[in-house]
Amino acid sequence: MVGVNLNIIMLLFQPSVVARGLAKRLAELGHNVTPIVGDVMNLDQYMDTTDIFIFNLPTMIVEYSDEIEALQVVCDRMIQKNKKMILVGERELHQELERIYHDVYRFGWVSRPVETQDLLNAIDMALFGTTAPDVDIKKRVLIVDDDPDYAKVVKSWIGDHYKVDIVTAGMQAISFLLKLPENETVNLILLDYEMPVVNGPQMLQMLRQDPATAHIPVVFLTGVDTRDAVAKVMALKPDGYILKSATKDELLNYLFKKLGQ
Repeated sequence: MVGVNLNIIMLLFQPSVVARGLAKRLAELGHNVTPIVGDVMNLDQYMDTTDIFIFNLPTMIVEYSDEIEALQVVCDRMIQKNKKMILVGERELHQELERIYHDVYRFGWVSRPVETQDLLNAIDMALFGTTAPDVDIKKRVLIVDDDPDYAKVVKSWIGDHYKVDIVTAGMQAISFLLKLPENETVNLILLDYEMPVVNGPQMLQMLRQDPATAHIPVVFLTGVDTRDAVAKVMALKPDGYILKSATKDELLNYLFKKLGQ
């Protein structure tokens, strides 16, 4: 897509700050982005002049039959007109939609939270059958912590250097990892030591026992820094640990040593 200015239609059922941010980023790259909010089925006038459609889906779309029906109509129209479209939504939503409407697999998918490069790669793949050339692919970190506020802080600290996913429970992490496409991988897991239901040590054991996840480095996040507590953590043989009290610079320096910048 280097040097190509595209006409992009962004479809939304409702106004979205996130979608507005995506449109702004695409516009800054030189693309012409037109949002259509609400009336997403009346697209015939745009078919001949639009290079690609991006449909930002609401998280709870599967609970609203009218929106599901509208999505199916749009998808059917895109297939009929041989137009390219990318759907944007949570990873779990993609799987739910595939069960409801099989032809959703025909369209590109970008999971939220959306990284600009992921969206650009999806556009390139849809239009040209390849991802953007000479892209420095970020290494991927999965944060597993039952405190979403702390996890978001960590993501804000490291997100400029790594692609970051967040889950808030051990079993969610297992499900996330096992559902990753074959061409995607997690390079390191930051794992909360103390969590309800399935705690950090239990999850580490499950990860190590499954050949699909046994190779992924696991670093414990712990709030306790006494000698006995640290010894207890390290006795489980993780790939390391870092205190939750660590500063942004301390955390980044630690990850740079583990993963590089």
